[in-house]
Amino acid sequence: MRLLLIDGHYYLYRSFHAIRSLQNSRGEPTNALYGFVRAVRRMLTDLRPELGAVIWDSGPPARRMALQPAYKQHRPEMPELLRFQEPLVQEICPFLGLASLSLPQVEADDLVASYTEAAVAAGMEVDIATNDKDLLQLVRPEVFIYSTNKADLVASTDNFTLLGEGDVLKKWGVPPTLIGEVLALTGDAADNIPGVEGVGPKTATDLVRRHGRISDLLASLKEVKNEKLRIKLENARDRIIENREMIRLDLDLPLPRPVKDLHIRPQFSPLIQVLERYEFKSLLAEVRREMGESKEGASLLSTQKELF
Repeated sequence: MRLLLIDGHYYLYRSFHAIRSLQNSRGEPTNALYGFVRAVRRMLTDLRPELGAVIWDSGPPARRMALQPAYKQHRPEMPELLRFQEPLVQEICPFLGLASLSLPQVEADDLVASYTEAAVAAGMEVDIATNDKDLLQLVRPEVFIYSTNKADLVASTDNFTLLGEGDVLKKWGVPPTLIGEVLALTGDAADNIPGVEGVGPKTATDLVRRHGRISDLLASLKEVKNEKLRIKLENARDRIIENREMIRLDLDLPLPRPVKDLHIRPQFSPLIQVLERYEFKSLLAEVRREMGESKEGASLLSTQKELF
């Protein structure tokens, strides 16, 4: 069984910025909605998963805000044209066959991580559609990152790729299990997490490769030969420990719905109604054709059952 987990807000923003000035005849913005539906349908075609869900951020993340109150506060407000479309995108997910899930005061990363753990424990393969480097920590033989980014497609003849352990190691210089250690040292500007002054990705990767996890590095700072670097690390000890906790993913959150209940079942009639309202003519033609094929398949299956 294959489970697809989609980082909802990443694809919402990506769709909004990738397609400009699209609206219907009533003047309602539709660019994010159209791009999101296209992206999800492409994933379903590429991966053919049996189960799937779109996971959303929901309010300020309580655990991380308690540690660093400035977490993500530098990010601009959601554009009004996108704010209008956000509930529409969340509403259409079940019609595409995917559960739309969140937990109060929990980031999508943590809910994705918890679903991943539950799915792997149940013997499933998990494909995560995201561009979030924090989620690289989850990659293992049963877990992959779905990507359509050009930089990731160098060795792929398809229009997508599944990034595995080897890909993460090649790109970051450390295995997925140590990504969090590197980020604890460098911080993450995208999330307003400050790193150790003067410690960039190259230095952080070298430190982690030599010393291992943050706890081991801080316990053996005397082995860091560069005196200036050693002093910087010692002075930033508390920040490094705090950063590592910020980047830690929650793996055992209560799941809004059990993994086994996430079977992908498109709802063609309400999906067509939404596509008609927002005037997505090419998508309408595709979905109507699929609905016809689905009915033909169901009819054939029913006939076969009667015969046997």
